[in-house]
Order: sequence, then C-alpha cells, then structure tokens
Amino acid sequence: MGGMVTAVSRSATYVFSKPNRRAINLLAGLGVEGDVHAGETIRHQFRMTYEPDLPNLRQVHLMHAELFDELALKGFDVCAGQLGGNITTRGVDLLGLPTGTLLLLGGEAVVEVTGLRNPCAKINDFRSGLLGEMFVLEPGSGEFAFKAGVMAVVRQGGPVTPGDTVVVELPPPPHRRLERV
Repeated sequence: MGGMVTAVSRSATYVFSKPNRRAINLLAGLGVEGDVHAGETIRHQFRMTYEPDLPNLRQVHLMHAELFDELALKGFDVCAGQLGGNITTRGVDLLGLPTGTLLLLGGEAVVEVTGLRNPCAKINDFRSGLLGEMFVLEPGSGEFAFKAGVMAVVRQGGPVTPGDTVVVELPPPPHRRLERV
C-alpha cells in the first residue's frame, strides 16, 4: 500500500496557508526544517499558551489531495498548503491509517502518524462554509470524523519532494484508531 507526495509546504511564521516549496527537509524529533511548528514541545500557537511542555505530536501535517478533489466538487477551490499542511499525498488513505503507522517518504525520511488534525474555525475565515466540510458524521457511531489530514512526528530525517513515493508500514495489531492530537 503506497502513494505519492504531490506537494510540500512550510512557513517560518504563523500563517494559515503555507507556501509550496520545491523541497522540504525533515529533522528527526523536530519536524519540518524552517517551519514554525517544528520543535520537541508543542508549537501550536493557541495550545502553547496553556500546555507549553507537552511533547509535539504535530510536527508534520499531512493532507490527502483527494480531499481537495472532493472539495472542488462542492465548489471550494482549495489546493496544497492552503489549509496549513506540510505534505500533500495522493493514493494513501491517511484518515484510515492506525496510530503508529510509519510513512516512508522518498528515499530517507520516515514519519510516524500520531493522530488526526482537528480543524479550527480559521478555516471559515479562509473560505466561508469550508469548516463544515472538514467533518463527517459517521452513521454507525454518530460521532464526527475529522477530514483535515493527519499529524505525525519525524522518526528519521531527510528531504521530501513532490513526486517522492509514500510507502505505508502498518504497526503490529491490534491497531488503534486515530484520534485528535
């Protein structure tokens, strides 16, 4: 099971959308080199104020290009980096992966999936009504499922570029379903 990296993005400042780059470099235990969210402890702007010493389980934000395709069918023009993602993939069911899945990106980098990105209200500031598209009500459980990508930590650093392969390595069972981080 695998796919491809379609875009990479980073920003050194707290902005909602991150510019696409030709390449990014992942740093083990830290995140995306030069990205504001890189660090051993939490770097989320709001959460840092009340939980500054928590480990950073949100070093890398991965989003699936299929989400942008789905949003386009609903009239939303959204592309890689605009929702704050660092790595955009195609051909990988990111939301269906269990916690602890390893993603081998290109020839060197490895990230471990830690959980789901919880969409924030700023999404509606970017495109009115878009926040409602970042959730789906699961018929069986009646719970909301988040669709805004997954978060990961860097286990092995290295460069990541568009066109790189994504190889999925599932953790040993029993698998734990992704939760918000």
